[in-house]
Amino acid sequence: MEELFASVPESPLAARMRPRTLDEFIGQEHIVGAGRLLRRVIQADQLSSLLFYGPPGSGKTTLAQVIANSTKSHFITMNAVLSGVKELRAAIDQAKEQHDLYGRRTTLFVDEVHRWNKAQQDALLPWVENGTVILVGATTENPFFEVNRALVSRSRVFQLKALGEADLRRVALAALADPERGYGKYRVTIEEEALAHLVKISNGDARSLLNAIELAVETTPDRFPPLEGEAIAITRAIAEESIQRKVVLYDKEGDYHFDTISAFIKSVRGSDPDAALYWLARMVHAGEDPHYLLRRMLILASEDVGMADPRALPFVVAAAEAFDRVGLPEGRFHLAQAAVYLATAAKSNSALGFFDALALIESEERAEDVPNHLRDASRDSEGFGHGEGYLYPHAFRDHWVAQQYLPPGLQGRIFYHPQEIGEEARIRSEVVRRRELQLALAAEPPSVEVLTFAAQASVASRWIEDLASGHGEVLARIRDRVFEPLAVMRHDRLLDADARGGLLLWEALRRAPEGGAWGVVSSEEDAGLLEHQMRELPEAERPTLIRAPERFFERPAPSGALAALGLEADLRFEAVVGRNLLTRSSGHRDVFARFAELLAPGGALSLAETVPSMGGRLSGVLDLGDARLATALEAAEERAYRDARNPLVNWRPEALADAAAAAGFQDVSLGVERFSEPRRVTEREIASWLSAESSYGRALREALSEEERSRLRALLDALKGRQVSWSTTVAFLSCRRAS
Repeated sequence: MEELFASVPESPLAARMRPRTLDEFIGQEHIVGAGRLLRRVIQADQLSSLLFYGPPGSGKTTLAQVIANSTKSHFITMNAVLSGVKELRAAIDQAKEQHDLYGRRTTLFVDEVHRWNKAQQDALLPWVENGTVILVGATTENPFFEVNRALVSRSRVFQLKALGEADLRRVALAALADPERGYGKYRVTIEEEALAHLVKISNGDARSLLNAIELAVETTPDRFPPLEGEAIAITRAIAEESIQRKVVLYDKEGDYHFDTISAFIKSVRGSDPDAALYWLARMVHAGEDPHYLLRRMLILASEDVGMADPRALPFVVAAAEAFDRVGLPEGRFHLAQAAVYLATAAKSNSALGFFDALALIESEERAEDVPNHLRDASRDSEGFGHGEGYLYPHAFRDHWVAQQYLPPGLQGRIFYHPQEIGEEARIRSEVVRRRELQLALAAEPPSVEVLTFAAQASVASRWIEDLASGHGEVLARIRDRVFEPLAVMRHDRLLDADARGGLLLWEALRRAPEGGAWGVVSSEEDAGLLEHQMRELPEAERPTLIRAPERFFERPAPSGALAALGLEADLRFEAVVGRNLLTRSSGHRDVFARFAELLAPGGALSLAETVPSMGGRLSGVLDLGDARLATALEAAEERAYRDARNPLVNWRPEALADAAAAAGFQDVSLGVERFSEPRRVTEREIASWLSAESSYGRALREALSEEERSRLRALLDALKGRQVSWSTTVAFLSCRRAS
């Protein structure tokens, strides 16, 4: 079992060229790039159970080989196609022996793990659960559907992607240059067009590419190995022979089936006939049942086109009937015509109103009675008066009359929302006009007496409680606003530029668990608090704390930001977030230049900055009772926050956007939001407001007389220990570094 990864000179090129270390591994930067979680756990040999999910040739088995070469644990490999419960039991016995005799952990790699049935996967579960083995599984199918849920819940799932063209070129050139495992010892040349063709047709599959190169190199000369000094030239024609066609990856019961039909439906719904025909051709080429495709188009004709083009449904019905009469291959015309019709038709999903009505009915404790005038009059009109009062529409002009058709408790409820497009635009105007008349005839709702049970004191208490809880709500809103513009992927690397308190740091870790989160702290106290919070996390999954000088981002960097923070030279972040980083800085442009150093090309920056000049004022919370004093205080506050000598408080939100643009950032977006939250007035705050050393205190001294300042002090003393509603204005800035 342990020799699965072994390669011998006679092995296929794809097997010989398998990377042996992370440094040799090509592609999948989103999970094994610098600083990524998977790279960290492999390098630290701190594996927990893993599942690798991705298409063929993306590197799942190769990653397992890298782990085998990197770990100190006993490594066992199995293939689920060739092995069953018997082989699994033998592997478990080996694992227990290694643990009991040598104290070694065992890592069990199971290739094609989805091929095991439920009973076979269940046989593995207890040994993963009790730690006898660390599972590393590889699968081309979605593990959340094809792998035992209990196994998935005990594993971290990493999704691998098909390799890009740049990565495939590196794979091909490495194989041609390697003198030991590849063809470096032969005089092999390949035309650029030939290489481009092989890369393109390989469709992201490195194994397919290497197989084609192997076939091209070893069949081009009359004999292989070639004679000494003989050159091997791979031309476009040879490349085309070596990889004659692209294999369409499609499994009628797997992820590729569902993903492809999803792409088709979404393309039709999105009115893109070109994409619709492409995905339709993919499915037909792969052997999908045309009746299945027609059934999905029949559903779409009502769900997504609906009343915007009522002819769509009969059109697709006609196409389905025509296909049944004609069959394949000519019946593909009817498939294509139906797809094009639906893709180019006006769209409306107003039929979904039925499900709103259904949800209401399912949630009702008691079904509403049928109104008397709508009941069947043919059976018991004489005894119960059923049907009495019903107005026969055909007896009226335009064959319509305003009357109520919903139960009394549902008058005014709307389930059908006609769209202003296609045929439904005409229908909509009629429906709206009639609804207005229907609602005008609705019975007046019964009057409801409004009773107030709370005394004044309890109302005040409740108000104070609301204020006390308001701060957390404001912080949550600020956190959500910071992350709103960021399309964070699970494998992204995020930096919280001021991680004090962890408000943004923990959210970054939740959103990017495979990439990771870094947080800048400037004191041991801040670091200690965060480390206390993260101690329950496995070491490899914890955010990385970076020590930096106080207010590191508030002034220009004496050297590069990466070096100043002690970060790896090749580490860049997909997103940087921060809160109140610039409130004490007067050199905003220099600070944005520092952010640019930390971001990967195209990386996003999102900041929340409190704007001092637009925040709360004492004049807004004090009941001064003196118009002259109120006017003087307002003037003093305005002077303090507009002081041209103090760039730390006199800036406006627009200055942030200008500084970001000047530093070369793109897609700059600025929003401003005002919050109210509770603030307890303390002696320390009063002293800071009135201090002659603060710009605010100086402004008060210049504007108020000594007697007025004494009265102001008395009013503030009266507030001491109490909470007031204090407003804060926050500027939210998001932008992106140029790609």
